[in-house]
Amino acid sequence: MRFRQATIALLFALVAATPAVAIDPPYQRQMERLAEIMGSLYFLQPLCHAGNEDWRAQMAELIALDDPDEDRRQRLAGAFNSGYTAFARFHRACTPAAREALTRLLVEAEHTARDIHTRFAE
Repeated sequence: MRFRQATIALLFALVAATPAVAIDPPYQRQMERLAEIMGSLYFLQPLCHAGNEDWRAQMAELIALDDPDEDRRQRLAGAFNSGYTAFARFHRACTPAAREALTRLLVEAEHTARDIHTRFAE
């Protein structure tokens, strides 16, 4: 009986001592994917001389508008950087594959942004 009470008291103390964890909004996964796409576009667009959109500035504006906590901000920035490095590893010149990836990423970015806005905007 004492062991059981001690175990319950220990579990209660652990739960009480654990810091509160923020709950991600329902669109977090889509936002991370959009950030990854934008990082990829940030690398590919200048490589292929395909426009002059500043994807880094767009990402900064998106983060500012979303006003995430520090953990979410770091995850979004990490996704952006992952998208950038994923293409930087394999592309040194604008190849047909790079152009195709650029086209597909632009379409996916548009669909993802529209979906987030349609489903979750106030």
